[in-house]
Amino acid sequence: MSETRAGDDPLSPGLAGDGTSPAPGPLAPDLSQQAGRLGPNEGIIGLFADHWPRVDDGVQIRSGGAVAVDTATLSAAAVRFDAAREALAEVAGSVRALQCELRMQPVHADDARASASVLAAQLETVQAEAEEIARALREAAYAYEMVEIQAAHRAAVLAGDGARAQRLDARLSALVEQHPDAWRTALGAESGYAVAWPSELVRQATQWGVGVGSEVHDAGAIAAGAGAGLLTLGGAVAAGLSGTGRLSREARLWGAAGPVTVTPVAPAAPGSAGPVVAPPPAGPGSTPVTLPSRAPSSVAPQSLAAATARIPSDGDARVRVERYAMADGSPRYAVYIAGMQSGAMGGDDPWDNASNLDLYAGRMSDSYAATEAALAAAGARPGDAVHVFGFSQGAMIGAHLALEGPYDTQTLVSLGSPVDADVGPGTLSVSVRHTDDPVVALAGGGHPEPVGASGSFVVERVADPQVALDDTRLPAHRLTAYAETAALVDGSADPRVDGLRGVLDELAGAESVVVTEYAATRGDG
Repeated sequence: MSETRAGDDPLSPGLAGDGTSPAPGPLAPDLSQQAGRLGPNEGIIGLFADHWPRVDDGVQIRSGGAVAVDTATLSAAAVRFDAAREALAEVAGSVRALQCELRMQPVHADDARASASVLAAQLETVQAEAEEIARALREAAYAYEMVEIQAAHRAAVLAGDGARAQRLDARLSALVEQHPDAWRTALGAESGYAVAWPSELVRQATQWGVGVGSEVHDAGAIAAGAGAGLLTLGGAVAAGLSGTGRLSREARLWGAAGPVTVTPVAPAAPGSAGPVVAPPPAGPGSTPVTLPSRAPSSVAPQSLAAATARIPSDGDARVRVERYAMADGSPRYAVYIAGMQSGAMGGDDPWDNASNLDLYAGRMSDSYAATEAALAAAGARPGDAVHVFGFSQGAMIGAHLALEGPYDTQTLVSLGSPVDADVGPGTLSVSVRHTDDPVVALAGGGHPEPVGASGSFVVERVADPQVALDDTRLPAHRLTAYAETAALVDGSADPRVDGLRGVLDELAGAESVVVTEYAATRGDG
């Protein structure tokens, strides 16, 4: 596997920033191939892996949450099956009347009577099936409604809205009493999701442990595999129970950051040309950065993959801001925020592990302060429309911009985010996650209910299903891996992607665009 690049941002000290490969040691990938060794995909562990629950057959796009089902659609389908059953009953009645008439006919009508009898029996069977399907659809609708009520109840409790929580509790109690089977289905759906969401990580950790343990003994391979799997499962359960990675609508960063200095640099990302002069940096005696001119339609990203490619990963840039002047004179901003660039715990670069820990713990980070400074330097004012694209640490920054920033954050695209934010109905939320990405697991499986505006969606994929002993480099968390997933989303015919396409089409219709990328340093500069 390729080495970790600084822009690929594994959220762990010492795994990014220097671009060097680790020295040969017990985790070197060639050791599992030695004769007599039990590899991570062999023996009993291979049988275990074949039967472990996994979803690695491509991109999965869903509306989000533990159970994301349109209960109204289920109920409407049940009504249609009821109507079909009633129509079948009418046909069956006509056939029975025909049978009666045929009994009065001469002997040569025997074949017709037999056919009518068979048809009547088949109609009765189909009627029963339609009735059963309608019943199952209604029970499913009630079950999913119960899941939604539980999620809304938790949100109301966290928001301190006791009156709403009491109303929801009364509604849930009434449904449980009327539909006990649906309640059992609802409990199974939530508990199943709680167990299933980290399953790919647990599978890979178990196989990885076998590969490491086999360097000692085959028995040690089984022990190490079981230990690694249980440790991963325990960590996932802890992340889910703590709720640290699930940000409510009321989540706000506390404390103070800075000082930080942002400085414009020439854009280096693909398609990064702008038509006019970039705004001057925040600092005396500085000069603006002039960018070559291009049509707005060629500047605006035309796909999720193109937007992902603009997230800074190499060089000095940490934030890229595109300012679109629309035909009605209003501005639009697209901001692309880098992931962690330094594994240090402090230093000149605000995009480091110190900022990672600050953001995950809910504290103001220097990288967040630098992002707001970059937007302000690019001309963004409170209330302006902003579309946010962030990777890893940049996704955490974007989440808080949507939750508490002074802008009208209309879109939040998060790739490899350690948090899942309930951004509310005013923000289109697009979350791209790899189920084998340990950083994503810090979100604890995300919110149990869909979040964001209508049309929001979650994308999931197993990025690196094959287990190797160098998986400590977190290949599933690389920005390049997320770019591949973004390209798969672009090729999807799922109608939920149309909302994001609409956002990008709107930007392409701008009259002019200003593009600036900003470097950031701690201190007054």
